Amino acid sequence: MQQTFGIGHNSGKDMNGYTGRLHQWRRARQALFSNRIPVEVVRLRVRRAAALGLDYRTYAGVRATTGRDIAALLFSSNALGMLRAAELEDARARKLAAVEAERGALMHRPLPAVAVDPLDFAAEAPLFTESWTEVRARLVAVLAARKLPADAVLMIGDTTFERSWSVTARAGGYLSAETYFGSET
Repeated sequence: MQQTFGIGHNSGKDMNGYTGRLHQWRRARQALFSNRIPVEVVRLRVRRAAALGLDYRTYAGVRATTGRDIAALLFSSNALGMLRAAELEDARARKLAAVEAERGALMHRPLPAVAVDPLDFAAEAPLFTESWTEVRARLVAVLAARKLPADAVLMIGDTTFERSWSVTARAGGYLSAETYFGSET
């Protein structure tokens, strides 16, 4: 008489055979490549987040989404508080001076597209009247001129229109100026 076993039963086979070794190998491999990040890597990333002026959670989120480090921060002139003149407030200038990455700005008209200290570069911001294709072309050109991959750039803005730039340019992410600068301003 032949026995029948239910689903998931090993049918009485020896677990030291092929099936057992395969199971043990899969468990060992899973343990080796677990979802945990080594402590040394977390410490490096915490330091990198601080060097960018970000909290670890934000930095880790961008890094997990794009798979790469943040190479540049691209601000709108609104996010920098440059509404009437191309001048930075002291608190924002101090925070930006400490950033260990490229720092750029997209200047809204009538402000000149000139980098003020401590920014590394500046360009003219997309216009409200431009089409999605024109906005994309403008942003891609700005990043290409600096040889920056779009997904390694974190955009920081202050309006819904500026938020759309990160999607249009396929940037690494977007933060509001309030989130980035917090209570320092």
